[in-house]
Amino acid sequence: TLPRTPPLPQRGQGSRLRQFLGVDALVLLRESNFLVFFLASILICIPLAFYYQNANQFLTEIQVANATGKQTIGQMSEVVFMLLVPVFLKTFGMKTTLLLGMLAWVCRYVLFAFGNAHELAFLLILGIALHGACYDFFFVSGQIYTDSKAGARHKSAAQGLITLATYGVGMLVGFSVAGLIDDRYSLHGAHDWHSIWLYPAAFAAVVFVLFAGTFRNETIAYANQTSGD
Repeated sequence: TLPRTPPLPQRGQGSRLRQFLGVDALVLLRESNFLVFFLASILICIPLAFYYQNANQFLTEIQVANATGKQTIGQMSEVVFMLLVPVFLKTFGMKTTLLLGMLAWVCRYVLFAFGNAHELAFLLILGIALHGACYDFFFVSGQIYTDSKAGARHKSAAQGLITLATYGVGMLVGFSVAGLIDDRYSLHGAHDWHSIWLYPAAFAAVVFVLFAGTFRNETIAYANQTSGD
């Protein structure tokens, strides 16, 4: 008979799960500055959910022509602002760049609140075009900041932790809140979009102020973080 050869456990399987869940990176939360960034990342995803849930419906409902096509302006702006991220990090530093990303969310929602499909349509276009600043200045810069704090040992786990917290917890709460606000300002299938958009604008403004007052600026070796990708 053949010798007994039970399957060997795959090396690193548990480690990959821990990295995906970000368990190993929890130690980073002991550092107050990273904890502030971590909490701000979750909170800013609450107003972020309003855009993903409502933007196309909003533009379509107020009868903006080719609403989906106009939203691609946001994707194109991501490319432009992605190129500007290292420039802003070198010139203004990590804290200011992150704050600009948060401020872009405030401005975007204010523009949506006061824009319309007619003489103020340019406000909507500006709001859509701010997508690159909203995403790149906060989330891409945040990834660079996370890598710099985690180092090689906890890099993957830290990114997993941030992703789980933002696109998991933050967005889940955000979609729930957005749904409640939408229902409150909806009547016979129509929405009071002016009032709806002021909620995420105000929330993002509060997060902006809290972050500005509690996060300490740091010098980040972002050039080293981006090399080797």
